[in-house]
Amino acid sequence: METKKKILIVDDDIDVITVIETILTKEGYEVHSAMNKKEGLDKLRNIKPNLAILDVMMTTHFEGFELAQEMLNNPEFKDIPFLIQSSIEILVTSNASIQVMAREYRQNPNFKDLQVLLLHNISDGSAGIDYMAEDGKSHWFPVRGFIRKPVDGKKIIPEIQKHIR
Repeated sequence: METKKKILIVDDDIDVITVIETILTKEGYEVHSAMNKKEGLDKLRNIKPNLAILDVMMTTHFEGFELAQEMLNNPEFKDIPFLIQSSIEILVTSNASIQVMAREYRQNPNFKDLQVLLLHNISDGSAGIDYMAEDGKSHWFPVRGFIRKPVDGKKIIPEIQKHIR
């Protein structure tokens, strides 16, 4: 028998977890959830999911980003793809380097005060996040993709299928 693909949702909103869990369970995925970064790290270790979906704002404004960076920097988790779930508007570009694009947005008076920039390259599918931490420094990291809140079942499934390992 084929093993079900495991998906971990890290979100502090039980309603969001319930909606996503319902959609994904119907699609045949095994769904696990965590309410914060610490729980998320424990579950990543124990479940070894095929994909993680991370909310941004949990206990702190950037908890999801901190968890994402920890996943990227930890050899134990670096092979687990993750999607960032957010209601923040996604800036779309066809610029070859989304990181360069983020820096350009940071120079633009209309965008420079935004705490978070979510960027998605429509040409090659690359995506990333640039956020201003408490210390005023800009942090950049790549992501596989984004899931918009409120969650749309028709959009979340293809996004997951595209990135799940």
